[in-house]
Parts: sequence; structure tokens; C-alpha cells
Amino acid sequence: LALEHGLINPDEDYAQFDSEKFRKFFSEYTIVCGSTGNLGLSIGIIGAALGFKVVIHMSSDAKQWKKDMLRRNGVKVVEHEDDYSRAVEEGREEALRDDKGYFVDDEDSEPLFLGYAVAALRLEKQLEAQGITVDEAHPLYVYLPCGVGSAPGGISFGLKHVFGDAVHPVFAEPVQSPCMMLGMITGMHDEVSVRDIGLDNRTIADGLAVGRPSKFAGKLLSGSIYSFYTVQDAEMYTLLAELYDREGMKVEPSAAAGLPGPAILHQNTGRPGIRNATHIVWSTGGSMVPEEEWRKDYLRGGRG
Repeated sequence: LALEHGLINPDEDYAQFDSEKFRKFFSEYTIVCGSTGNLGLSIGIIGAALGFKVVIHMSSDAKQWKKDMLRRNGVKVVEHEDDYSRAVEEGREEALRDDKGYFVDDEDSEPLFLGYAVAALRLEKQLEAQGITVDEAHPLYVYLPCGVGSAPGGISFGLKHVFGDAVHPVFAEPVQSPCMMLGMITGMHDEVSVRDIGLDNRTIADGLAVGRPSKFAGKLLSGSIYSFYTVQDAEMYTLLAELYDREGMKVEPSAAAGLPGPAILHQNTGRPGIRNATHIVWSTGGSMVPEEEWRKDYLRGGRG
């Protein structure tokens, strides 16, 4: 928008967006997003800080503290009694009715998907800095919590671009919401929902509470994902607590879904070489969780 209106050049410092001049300009436009939690949280906080009007459509699964935090930051939150798919659908329709509206589409957005893929370039530098080799003799297994599939899909796409066949993406999903696994196994992608096989899509892992997967990510990655597994809510609570006790890391339940991955994979594949590989658990959120909310999750994990 700034480029189109001649307010900035590509070689100028974009930090100047943090000024009243740009906030006034951006306030004429609206950003809309449908979310179960963290995407809406990030889009909302950043968008409002830049001056945009921001509307986040959140499903019934989204945590109340995330809705409250968005509202404190000047974001309009529209709550839906239905699940993630309905929140996305309503958000998309609202944005289409507004000539100055833009919809951040986590189900079918190539720019967002490629934005997630950038994480692989950052990981490559981190591994190099630690002297960790990734090649055929030293494979890399990455355990990614999966909701609609765009974020882990984009990350996997980037990892495959950087490391090729030496990297093995593994998707972790809640027992009641394994939408990407279901879509890929059946080959039906977004044409099948977890409700079609008797699951209720109810899970404490709000960011993963998605009943129908992304068609874009699923079809693009078909054959590229090494494995899937599911996690019970109770186990995510337990792992959340154990992670803090052992490492001092505070995460939300969704971010604990990747932790059992190495053990599950070793148990089910029986591959001795898996012990010599590098295993990375992608912990997707937790730094913004209010202390009292995190403490409740910690206590549910059997600690304290």
C-alpha cells in the first residue's frame, strides 16, 4: 500500500511505518483473519500497532485470554460458536465486501505459506552455528504441531528446499483433530472432515483444533511428509509440565504436541539409525500466555 501510494521506496527503512503519518494512512484499511488462536493473535497485535483496523474471527476453541489480549490492543474480535472453518469462512466473506479490506487466509494463501517457509532458512543458519550436520548420513527429523496445515506445511516445504531428502517432517495432531492426516491418507484433503469419521474436533490445543485441512498445503505436500501421529490432551498437559521442570521452558499445550515424537517414531519404526539423527521439536507458542493461565495448565499436568 505504501509503495502504491508513493509513501516509501523499497530501499528505505521500513521502520518509519512506526509513525503517526503511516498509522493515519493505514487506518483507512482493514485486515481480517480467521483463527483458532495464534495467527489471529499475531496478525491482530501487529496490524493494530501499524494503525490498521483489524477484525479477527475466532472459533469457539480459541482461548479467552487471547481474545481479551486482542481487544486490549484495539482489535475487534468476532466470536463464533462453530469451529475454525466457520470463522475463516465468515472472515473471508467480510473482507470480500470491503474494497479496502484484506483477508489473511490460513487455508489457501501462497504468500502466508511461503512466509512460514522462511523459517527453514533461519533454522539452517542455527544448525550451522551449532556445528550440526544434516545430510543422508545425518538425517534431520522435525516434529511439527499441525492444525489446518499451512504453518507446518510451509515450514516443511522450506525444509525440503534446504535439506532435500535428508529432512523428515513429522506432523503431530490432537487425537480428536487429525485433519491433515485424514486428508492425506484418504486423498480427499479439504473434502473430508474429522467429524465425518466420528471425531468431535474438541481439544485443549486450540491452535490445532481444526476439523478440515488446507487443500493448498495438503495437495502440495502429498508424499513429502514422513509420518503423522496423534496426541491426547492429557499427554500434552503432562509434557507441558515436564518441559518446564526439566528445561524451564513455558509453552502452551499446542506447543507440547511435538515432544513425544522421537519416542513414538523410534518405537514404531524400529530404525536403529534414528538415534544418530538430529531431532527438533517445533514449539509453536507460549511466551505470551498469562502466568495464571500457564499455571493452570501446569497443575493439570500433575505438577505443583
